Amino acid sequence: MSDRKRKPATHVVEAGRKPEWTGIPGQPGGVVNPPVWRASTHLYDDAEDLAGGRPNADGHFYYGRRGGPTQWALAEALTELEPGADGTELFPSGVAAIACTLLAVLRPGDELLVTDNAYEPTRSIALAMLKQFDITARPFDPLDLDGLAAMIGEKTKAVLVENPGSLTMEISDVPAIAEIARERGVLSIIDNTWATPLGFPALERGCDISVMSLTKHVGGHSDVMMGSASAAKPVINRIRRQAQFMGQVVSPDDAALALRGLRTMALRLERSARSALEIAEWLATRDEVAAVLCPMLPGTRDHELWQRDFTGGCGLFSFILAKGYDADARARLLDTLELFGIGFSWGGYESLAIPFDPAPVHTLRPWPPGIDSGSGLGVRLSIGLEDVTDLKEDLAKGLDAMGAV
Repeated sequence: MSDRKRKPATHVVEAGRKPEWTGIPGQPGGVVNPPVWRASTHLYDDAEDLAGGRPNADGHFYYGRRGGPTQWALAEALTELEPGADGTELFPSGVAAIACTLLAVLRPGDELLVTDNAYEPTRSIALAMLKQFDITARPFDPLDLDGLAAMIGEKTKAVLVENPGSLTMEISDVPAIAEIARERGVLSIIDNTWATPLGFPALERGCDISVMSLTKHVGGHSDVMMGSASAAKPVINRIRRQAQFMGQVVSPDDAALALRGLRTMALRLERSARSALEIAEWLATRDEVAAVLCPMLPGTRDHELWQRDFTGGCGLFSFILAKGYDADARARLLDTLELFGIGFSWGGYESLAIPFDPAPVHTLRPWPPGIDSGSGLGVRLSIGLEDVTDLKEDLAKGLDAMGAV
């Protein structure tokens, strides 16, 4: 191929497939996928080799806790997908990636500003766990840039955002947030699980650290738990060192599953996003629905900002039931569904539905515009790879089962 920059869909197929990881030394050819290297012990050639040590980076045998070719292949592939990153650290879950990243960049006495619409475990890490380390965390309104700038003080060392926000799906101006942080010498961290670098190249948009739950789109098959953090030097070195202090490691078998999922991620994201948009447009016409929270949907408050900053989306969005429907009605909706499983997580090949109540999700901005006319009861949908007509028919049965107002 020429020197022309490869497109993201090519990267997900080609990245992390070095010949030394897919071939047999001294023999021509090789295999398509890096083999699963299961090893706790890495051997040295001789005493001199042992005395020389090994660099503290991916790609060098040292000990199983620092990974092997299967984990390195996945980390390298994720780094290539994130323009501006110099490395990626892998973790046994997305929550582990968030917790370890925060511990890597914060010290006792520091302050973290965390978006008010954060994923609930993220809020717990920030507002509860970090207290044990004498680290203060305060929520900020991700839609109020002036307010964020005013909150940053001498002790503020990091700002943590999600885009879109968990459950209520607001799009914030992340490039502007990152610029505000950078101008004040503060690191910006983003949970970029929703769009992945294929839809939102976070470091190119100004963020310092991009964290993902690989359990979702990268794994893609609801059979692996994993997380990642990608960044440029020297920040990635701090994260790697903290991960090693804490003994964070992923198994080669799980890394192989994530690599398998990565190869089809671009196709799955395109398909699920297209189906999600069609379903969101249809839900917006239903009398049982007060608001559809989907930034990909034209005419919504955040759509223009989504168009400006994103190159893709995914199948995750929410909707709010109209007035007159209570929790029992919502339960009937969920219980009637046949193609939508009821369960946490998302980003797999199967569709899921989960209830939520938006009111407790935000402490600073209770309701984005348009929701206050509804019942206050939400449903989050993860649209999978089923036929979109079948999914709409399943949802129609569920909405009908709620009964008339």
